[in-house]
Amino acid sequence: MGIFYHIEDNLLFHPDMPAHSRIFVPVPSMFGMPYESVNIRSSDGTLIHLFFIRQPGPLAIRVPTVLFLHGNAGNMGHRLQNVLGMYQNLQCNVLMLEYRGYGLSQGNPTEAGLCMDAKIALDYLASRSDINHKEIIVFGRSLGGAVAIDLASQLEYAQKIWCLILENTFTSIPEMAKVLIGWRLLHYLPLFVYKNKFLSLNKIGHVTVPTLFISGLADNLVPPRMMSELHQKCGSSNKQLLQFEVGTHNETWTSPGYYHSLATFLRDARVRRGIDPPSSPPLPFSVESV
Repeated sequence: MGIFYHIEDNLLFHPDMPAHSRIFVPVPSMFGMPYESVNIRSSDGTLIHLFFIRQPGPLAIRVPTVLFLHGNAGNMGHRLQNVLGMYQNLQCNVLMLEYRGYGLSQGNPTEAGLCMDAKIALDYLASRSDINHKEIIVFGRSLGGAVAIDLASQLEYAQKIWCLILENTFTSIPEMAKVLIGWRLLHYLPLFVYKNKFLSLNKIGHVTVPTLFISGLADNLVPPRMMSELHQKCGSSNKQLLQFEVGTHNETWTSPGYYHSLATFLRDARVRRGIDPPSSPPLPFSVESV
């Protein structure tokens, strides 16, 4: 079991898949989106790389901003086709976070480290003077969903989040280990055996922001029942579960009606709350416009 503890990072985090993912990161301009390349230090000093993709001119402060948290393999540049769909169909700004140990970010990935990076990314958004702070959306797919749940379950950060969107994420790493590895022994292992736990089912009850659960019923990695369990236990009074019949683990966003469903959820959330553009503090971080 000690061996399992020490190899768990390699089983969970795949920053080198596909090959060269730590060297070459596709950029938003390759998809026609203007962006800023941002480097900030996480709370422990680790240098983290982000893309900030901004709507043109004064539109940026009138539209929502999405904090995009990707899955466990590759880098943020591999999600740009999906982000382009959000940028165009939801008419939003997007901040893409590259976790530590992924892409051009420094360090090594751990549960605590990824959650730390998401917090500093949200704080960075709250520091910008050119976005609407009252319409910040946190989007997380797969592993990113677990990071998003951790973020939204903490009051200090939930106060900065307007809506949460979770796609094909899991209830916990121990439960996923039972699904993927299948050793009967795993059903009897205590939690301390797991280095990374991501106990999302325990945290989701503390999530009270409007939450959209997107489940691809053709997901062959994360059982769709886990999304149903998370939806059922979510503490939000405004929650919705959308199921896409042909949605696979990483490509549910290609399903017909996907972006329309997201836009409808956000429109309904806006109707339920009156939101005005806020005044914002000056920007304390240095960025490079591209």
